[in-house]
Amino acid sequence: MIELGTVVAGPFAGRILADYGADVIKVEAPNRPDPMRDWGQASYRGHRLWWTVHARNKRCITLDLRSERGQELLLELVAVADVVIENFRPGTLERWNLSWERLRAVNRGLVLARVSGYGQTGPYAERPGYASVAEAMGGLRAINGHPGEAPPRMAISLGDSLGGMVAVQGVLAALLQRTRSGQGQVVDIALTEACLALTESMVPEYDRLGRVRQPGGTRLSGIAPSNLFCSADGQWLVVAANQDTVFQRLCAAMGRAELASDPRFADHQARGENQEEIEGIVGEWVGKRSAAEATAELQAAGVVVGPVYTVADIVADPHFRARGALVSHHDERVDDDVLGPGVVPIFSGTPGRVRWAGPPRPGTHNDEVYGELLGLDADAIATLVKDGVM
Repeated sequence: MIELGTVVAGPFAGRILADYGADVIKVEAPNRPDPMRDWGQASYRGHRLWWTVHARNKRCITLDLRSERGQELLLELVAVADVVIENFRPGTLERWNLSWERLRAVNRGLVLARVSGYGQTGPYAERPGYASVAEAMGGLRAINGHPGEAPPRMAISLGDSLGGMVAVQGVLAALLQRTRSGQGQVVDIALTEACLALTESMVPEYDRLGRVRQPGGTRLSGIAPSNLFCSADGQWLVVAANQDTVFQRLCAAMGRAELASDPRFADHQARGENQEEIEGIVGEWVGKRSAAEATAELQAAGVVVGPVYTVADIVADPHFRARGALVSHHDERVDDDVLGPGVVPIFSGTPGRVRWAGPPRPGTHNDEVYGELLGLDADAIATLVKDGVM
C-alpha cells in the first residue's frame, strides 16, 4: 500500500492498515516531510510524539511527485501496489499528471482512497478542508456542549480520525469487491460526511418532525437515567440504567425498589419525560458515597457504571494492559520506549502488532523499497537523490 497523504486523515488510515499487517510505504517529498514529524502538544527529548504512533509500521521513502521522473517512479510502485491513499485537496494528483485514469492504466486492480474535506465532487469540492470545519459542518459541533454555549471541540482531531476510519472501511470493502470482479475503484471519503455519518437519527427527525437536535450537556435528552454523577470524593461516574431491566437493578441497589413501579419511571418513555427528577435521585445517592463504594455497589447489582478517566487513569488501569490496548514503541529519535495505543480490534487468527515506531528520518527506507520493488541499485538511487527526485 502506498500512502501519499500528510496530516492527518490519510496517515491515520495508513496506520490502521499497517497495524493489521499491510506493507505501507509512506511517500514524503524530499524537502517537505510530513508536518506530523513536528506536530503535537508536547516535546520529549526534542521530538513530538504524534509521529511515534501515526507513522508506526510504515516504510518511509522520499519522492518528488511534482517532477516527471518522480511521477514515473510512483507509477512503477503503483503497478505492484494494491492500494493508494491520498488526502490532498481534490485536483492535486491531476495537476501532477497522476490522475485516476493514469494510475489505473498501470494497475486495473488498484484501489485509490481519496480523503478530502468535502469529497471529490460537489460545489465545495475544491475548498480546503480541516477536521475542525468538518466537525462543524457535519453536525457534530452543534450537538456538543451545553445549551446556549459555544459548541466545543474534543481535544483531538476527531474529524480526521473519523475520516481515516471510514477510509479503512472503504478500502477493505473495495478489496473484497476486487476478489469478485478483479477490478479496483476509487473510494471517495469526505471528512464532513464521515462526521455526518455519526449523527444517528438527527436527519430523519428533522425531515419528518422538523426537530433540530440541540446539545444536551452531559446527557442525552430523553435517555434516563444515563448521566454523569459526582461522588462524595469528587470523582465523576457515568451511571447508565435507562433500559428497564437495568433500571430495576439500579432501584434495588439504591434501596428504592418502589421507583421501578412508580408511573413516573415505570418505562423508558416515562423516565425520559421525568429525566430531571430521576437523575436527581440517582445523583443524590451517588453523592453520598465515595466513587469506589458507589461503583462496587452498582457493579454488584449488574448496573452499568464507570469512571471518567484521564489518560493517567487509563495507563494505570490493568485492564488496558491485559488487552494489549497499550503497547510500547521503541522510538529511535528519542532512544527510548514510548507507550501508545494498541491495535484495534483484536483478531484471533491474524493479530496486528506494533513492529516499529515511526521511522526517524524521511527516506529511511529508500534503498530497501526502491531496490526491492523497482530493482534500483545504490548508484541509481544516489543519482536520483542528487537530482532531487528522492
